[in-house]
Formats: sequence, C-alpha cells, structure tokens
Amino acid sequence: MFRLRVSTPFSLVILLLFLLNVAVHCKTLKRDVKALNEIKASLGWRVVYAWVGDDPCGDGDLPAWSGVTCSTQGDYRVVTELEVYAVSIVGPFPTAVTNLLDLTRLDLHNNKLTGPIPPQIGRLKRLRILNLRWNKLQDVIPPEIGELKRLTHLYLSFNSFKGEIPRELANLPELQYLHLHQNRFIGRIPAELGTLQKLRHLDVGDNHLVGTIRELIRIEGCFPALRNLYLNNNYLTGGLPAQLANLTNLEILHLSYNKMSGIVPPGLAHIPKLTYLYLDHNQFSGRIPDAFYKHPYLKELYIEGNAFKPGVNPIGIHKVLELADSDMLF
Repeated sequence: MFRLRVSTPFSLVILLLFLLNVAVHCKTLKRDVKALNEIKASLGWRVVYAWVGDDPCGDGDLPAWSGVTCSTQGDYRVVTELEVYAVSIVGPFPTAVTNLLDLTRLDLHNNKLTGPIPPQIGRLKRLRILNLRWNKLQDVIPPEIGELKRLTHLYLSFNSFKGEIPRELANLPELQYLHLHQNRFIGRIPAELGTLQKLRHLDVGDNHLVGTIRELIRIEGCFPALRNLYLNNNYLTGGLPAQLANLTNLEILHLSYNKMSGIVPPGLAHIPKLTYLYLDHNQFSGRIPDAFYKHPYLKELYIEGNAFKPGVNPIGIHKVLELADSDMLF
C-alpha cells in the first residue's frame, strides 16, 4: 500500500502546491463539455453572451460560465449545479441537461420554457433540487421523475402541466418541498404522498383537483413531518375529518375556495402549532369551537363565504399566503 508521509513544513508546502496544480489542470469531463455546449447553442443570446470559451468550468484565464458550478472528481471536473433563471430562455426544455449526470441542482425558473419535461430527467440520479417554476411547461409530469431518489426540493408551480399528479412522486424518500401550485392537474391527490416521511410542504393549490381530505389522509401515520398544506382553489368536497388532528406538525392549512361542507371538528384546535387556518369560500356550517379562539399559536382563522351561524368571528386579518423565495430553503 502506498503511503504519503509529510515530515517537514517544506514537504507540506510542496504537497499543497502539487495538489493545487492537479486541481488547476484537471480537465472537464468531455460529456459535460459537450452537453453544456449543446445547451449553449439552444439558449437565448443573454446566456450565450455570458458563456465565454468552450469549457463551462473555465479554462486558463477564463472563469467558469455564469450559473455553472463545477467540482473535481478524481482526474476530472464535472458540472454539479446549473442555475440559469430569469433570462427569458425561450423554447423547449433543453434535453442535453439530462446528460449532466452529476447535477445536484438544476434551476431554470422564471423563463419561457415550453413543452414537456423529457423522460430522460430520470437519469439525474444525484439531483437534489429541481426548480422549473414560472415557465410555460406543458403535458404530464413524466413518471421517471420518481427515479430521483435524492430529490429534496421540487418546484413545478406556475406552469401548464396537466393530467393527474403522478403517484411516482411518492417514491422520493428525501422529498421535503413539493410545489405544484397553479397548473392544470386533474383527478385526486395521491394518498401515497402521505408516506413521504420528510415532506414538510405540500402545495397543490390552484388546480382542478377533486376528492376529499379523508381520502388524502387515509393511510395510517401519514404526513408525519408536514407543516404546510395548501389545497386551496380546487374542487374538493366532503368535510373536515377529525383525523386531521393527527397531523401534529401542521402549521398552515389552506382550504379556501373549494366545495367542502360540514362542521369544524373541535379536535383540529388541538394541533399544537396551527398558525393559519383558511376555511373561506366553502360550504361549512355550524359554529367554530371555542378552543380555536384560545389557541396559543393561531394567528389567522378566515371563514368568509360559508354558512356558519351568526356570531362566528374570524381571527386576524386575512392576507394571501405566498412563500417568498427566501422561505423556500434552497
């Protein structure tokens, strides 16, 4: 076995210079150079203008391309992050991205990408963050997205995706944030999502979803880490099941603008850190249990547009709940 022994400060300096020389002269993996240059050829002038040279990781006096992060693996450099957002990229999703097999972060949000997410997205096995919100992407979410086992953040809001929310999303054991807000999804929300042990934020608001909350939480022990649940602006029916109180980490429950009915069960007031409860513009009736008005954390209870009995009062001043980018914990 080869062992390197550093016995003097001078030897240590020589070793550091050697390692630095190796790092500086590492070549970028040809696969990644080819993929980024294909992407460069397909993108708009704003990106191309900032991408100088042939090597995306930098070459000689040329720095790495803007939005491209590389790291050294063995004798080569590989692309690990690609962040090209808010630069008005027009056209289909650049399929060459799926050849960057060492990507951990892909952020193309706030552009004008169209068409579907290619099924080849499933090749990015190391991906942790996928942010495609605020584009014009269409079609169904490919089931291959369920192959991204390391994914923690998935942002697909503000597009035109259609079809049903794929059950394959329940195959992502590390997923913490799932944003599907304002698309054209139909059908029921897969109850299998409740098996995601680390899911903290689920937003499927502003779609065309149907079904009941009872169906969504039917799996015993579901959503153990969930803090924020946005189901607003859909076509959900049925009542508020008492089993909702089992989601003990829940802080935001946003049910506005659905077709739900029935009474508000008193057990919901025992969710320890419930902070925002939006029930407005449904068909709820009866009274709000007194325990809600004594809840130590509840800041807003919005009830407008229901059939509650006279004398039922809201809590707080209603405002639109939207997470800022800083709250998304990239």
